[in-house]
Amino acid sequence: MKRTLAVLLAILILASCALAQTSGAAPAGKAAQSGSNLPSEATVNAFFHRMFGFEPNLVFKVASIKASPIDGLAEVTAVVSTPKGQQMTKLFVAKDYAVAGDLMPFGADPFARDRAILEKAAFGPSKGAATPVITIVEFGDLECPACKQVQPAIEKLMSEEPKVRLIFQNYPLDQIHPWAQKAAAYVDCIMRENNDAAWKFIASVYEQQDAMNQQHESGPAGLTTKFNELAAGAGVDAKKVAACTDSAETKERLARSKKLGEEVAIASTPTFFINGRRMGNVVNMPPDVLKPLVDFEIAESGK
Repeated sequence: MKRTLAVLLAILILASCALAQTSGAAPAGKAAQSGSNLPSEATVNAFFHRMFGFEPNLVFKVASIKASPIDGLAEVTAVVSTPKGQQMTKLFVAKDYAVAGDLMPFGADPFARDRAILEKAAFGPSKGAATPVITIVEFGDLECPACKQVQPAIEKLMSEEPKVRLIFQNYPLDQIHPWAQKAAAYVDCIMRENNDAAWKFIASVYEQQDAMNQQHESGPAGLTTKFNELAAGAGVDAKKVAACTDSAETKERLARSKKLGEEVAIASTPTFFINGRRMGNVVNMPPDVLKPLVDFEIAESGK
């Protein structure tokens, strides 16, 4: 077991979230590469087999092959199954070479593009400073164990940073999380009724994540009953919210949230943007690093 995970982590540099996914669409504003510039699924599968076939506990399944923001560089995403569950890995491929990991923005202000996009378009439930100096946007999935795991650190950070506002942006990983999309719909509908109630609902779902998994196994009716119970506990009309979750407007809003995540190239959940700076491994970040980083961004803002 240990050898399997060591091989996986050392070679692929996987994201910190144990259940993660990258978007399947080409980046916004970027024309798709021609098919001749993208590796075929057969080639990718052959690569994984030849590179890692010696490790029988690793099973790869291609999730997407698409253009990257860099001309001539393809982005390949695959689901990796291990004895402990599933994980996503990403490769950037050009001709005869591949690099594992994420692309890093470059420039005098490398975070300006994503900051501008999120300042304009992030629309999830929010809390913190009414007139923030900087904003933190979290792309999260209520079924993601790592999203649950990181919440105490984020709550502590928000209590120590009165100049910061936090926005929770739905990004359900529906390829691998069967009830995440429904949970996201409840968050969106509850938020439109009461912003504070949405945060209570988010906290209660994380708290009962294991129970929600069990309810899902028992069937959709039991899961809906549990969602309604938690919605009522958050202080909203559960019947009204349940009807809202199936509406065309809610489906459009969730699609817009997913598109926003793709525009800023979300690779996993939870992914945080601190004043536009992407933080995809907050779960494993030492506690004494996160606050100085936020303080630095506040100072750099000049406000």
